[in-house]
Amino acid sequence: MHSSDTLPTRLDLPEDRERARASSTPCRLLVADDQPDVLEALRLLLKGEGYQIDTAASPAGVVAALEDKEFDVLLMDLNYARDTTSGQEGLDLLHTVRTMDPTLPAVVMTAWGSVDVAVEAMRRGARDFIQKPWDNARLLAIVRTQVELSRALRRGQRLEAENLMLRGEGQPHLIADAPAMQPVLQMIARVGPSDANILITGENGTGKGLVAQALHAVSPRAPRPLVTVNAGGVSEGVFESELFGHVRGAFTDAKADRVGRFEMAEGGTLFLDEIANVPLSQQNKLLRVLETGDFERLGSSRTRRANVRLISATNADLHAEVAGGRFRQDLLFRLNTIEIHLPPLRERRADIPELLDHYLGLYSRKYEKGSRVVPPTVLEVLLNHNWPGNVRALRHAAERAVIMADGDQYRIEDFPMPGGTQSPVVPVIGESLNLDQFERQMIERALRMHHFNISLAATVLGLSRGALYRRMEKYGL
Repeated sequence: MHSSDTLPTRLDLPEDRERARASSTPCRLLVADDQPDVLEALRLLLKGEGYQIDTAASPAGVVAALEDKEFDVLLMDLNYARDTTSGQEGLDLLHTVRTMDPTLPAVVMTAWGSVDVAVEAMRRGARDFIQKPWDNARLLAIVRTQVELSRALRRGQRLEAENLMLRGEGQPHLIADAPAMQPVLQMIARVGPSDANILITGENGTGKGLVAQALHAVSPRAPRPLVTVNAGGVSEGVFESELFGHVRGAFTDAKADRVGRFEMAEGGTLFLDEIANVPLSQQNKLLRVLETGDFERLGSSRTRRANVRLISATNADLHAEVAGGRFRQDLLFRLNTIEIHLPPLRERRADIPELLDHYLGLYSRKYEKGSRVVPPTVLEVLLNHNWPGNVRALRHAAERAVIMADGDQYRIEDFPMPGGTQSPVVPVIGESLNLDQFERQMIERALRMHHFNISLAATVLGLSRGALYRRMEKYGL
């Protein structure tokens, strides 16, 4: 993959993908009534329309079913105990259902229909009302409408959750022509199309997130979301809610149900950055979902299943973390089915000119600055710098240079140089120094400051490499 290539662009809209997935998933209805003949009649009628039917004969049965599965519509009676006609059981159940799943449409039925009961049922959250004996055509029309509304509401909830995440407008370039990056590109091409869990390792700023995007883009999951979680930025108190979601009332500030990152990534890829920072107390929950695919929202007993590929990344030595008792060994085994190590920028210096050109162009457009030239002497300094912070530091340096530069050329002073210097060496001049002694001191200090890197020392002294070598020979350095 060369710098002229970009990662694949998503041509279909998230709404279209979600709608297509929903339409291909069978609709599941929960029918609740205390009379077996009513349940059987409704089961046969609805099954004939292609619906999957679960039944319950009591309010407790409804609650148990809702804790176990997710339904598109609940069709429920209002009376369950013998000789009861008030509808109170159903109204109480309706309140419970709304608490458990506010997105589930409930259609209530009763043989003792009255305006008052219907109004109260609608007030408590029912979507529609059917009186027994029912008209088949009307009942089917109501169910079809509520199924569509239910799926639209849940689709909107997922999309709203996705929109809260920072998702780039387009896919950035993966600039990786240096020899040290070729094994990385080969590994992306080989394992990207698989469903294996992948651990990306490397120093801060080496581009682990970009490699995760590349892996997702070449996988069969590319049409589905790539969801990123910075584990280092999630406190222990909200970790479970962040990953698995929560239901209303699960804790003090839980005012509404929340979709977790595993649900947001359904069918796609979940990227857990800074995985070494996952609290030890929460690692068993992550291990469970990786082993079984099962999880529960915080505050709910309903088990859900996650169809998610996991990519994780860290700049830490996880084996040392395991040895220190800070990371579970069994979780590490689950995470690193495949490991991809990214080299630091100092080991792939051949990519610096193209990376620099890319970022200078990016920020020149962003800040509406004209194009400028990077003189060879400046480029040589940048090439020989060790770049603590790696590609991220180079990007920040390019942004600052675009903002600070004037004239038609960049100067070395325009670039912040982490761990280095931004200005020429200024020696302390003693009163007894003559011109030759002064020049020798300048050269010695420049060489020591740059660890005897001739190119860097020559640049800060304003000399060519050849001129510096001649002066070093003159002074026996």
